[in-house]
Amino acid sequence: MTLETIYILRHGFRVNWVTAEWKSVTGLPRDPQLAAFGEVQAKEVADYFLSLPEDQRPTAIFSSPYYRCLQTSKPTAIALGIPIYAEHGLTEWYYPVEPGTGLHPRPSSASALKAYFPEIDDSWSSVWYPSRKGEDTAALHDRLAGFVTALVPEVQRRYAGVHKRILLVSHAATVIALARELIGDRGVSFQAACCSLTVLDHKDAGAGDSARRAVVGGWTARHLGDGGHLKDGLQRPWGFSDAAIVDGVVTEHGEPGTENEEDEPVGSQIIELSSRM
Repeated sequence: MTLETIYILRHGFRVNWVTAEWKSVTGLPRDPQLAAFGEVQAKEVADYFLSLPEDQRPTAIFSSPYYRCLQTSKPTAIALGIPIYAEHGLTEWYYPVEPGTGLHPRPSSASALKAYFPEIDDSWSSVWYPSRKGEDTAALHDRLAGFVTALVPEVQRRYAGVHKRILLVSHAATVIALARELIGDRGVSFQAACCSLTVLDHKDAGAGDSARRAVVGGWTARHLGDGGHLKDGLQRPWGFSDAAIVDGVVTEHGEPGTENEEDEPVGSQIIELSSRM
């Protein structure tokens, strides 16, 4: 396997935790930017990666297309001179929508977001889209299992020999579910705080024969939710014990005006190799 290390980072401290007087930069509902403290945290992440030997640094960033995640990614992209790839498979976890209330928001395309973040390389097309109808906890984990099973082979196919270490920037629940799927244990328990770092290394052997086995369960944890690189330590830690949803019984409203929108695309966007030839 080409990929050796996957770094997973939660976004920094959000502005809506500081004040109710904020406005979405992109105009997308539920898309707050970082607070000033969150920007400091993002810079500390960049400083940490820059302090590592070059052969330990990530060489590409795959970020949730939400503004706070791209904003968190930016200092590291600049410091290391590496691209940001906007990836919808890494987006926020939303509870299932209440029937008849519409759909959850979905961020814009990489090309549109590049206007805010020039560091985005919009040649990357998202390999996965979650349903805008929301997810219970099992569906969230299933999404991340499918996502990493699509992502890792696609990175290796497109960037063979280029990227051995990548950074995934996402949201608390998504970060934890990602780590669980890569480790292969949905019972792994840890909290993801703002700009906390999870580091997973690929197992040298025993990954299995199938593409799914080679990714899901093919990694060991070096760090889970670590905050040693942050001057003020772990802030706003979150774990699944903090979730209100149990067995899909909690719902929330979709966005007004989306009642007649189609919930698409959804799921894997990978075209089989036979179709590419």
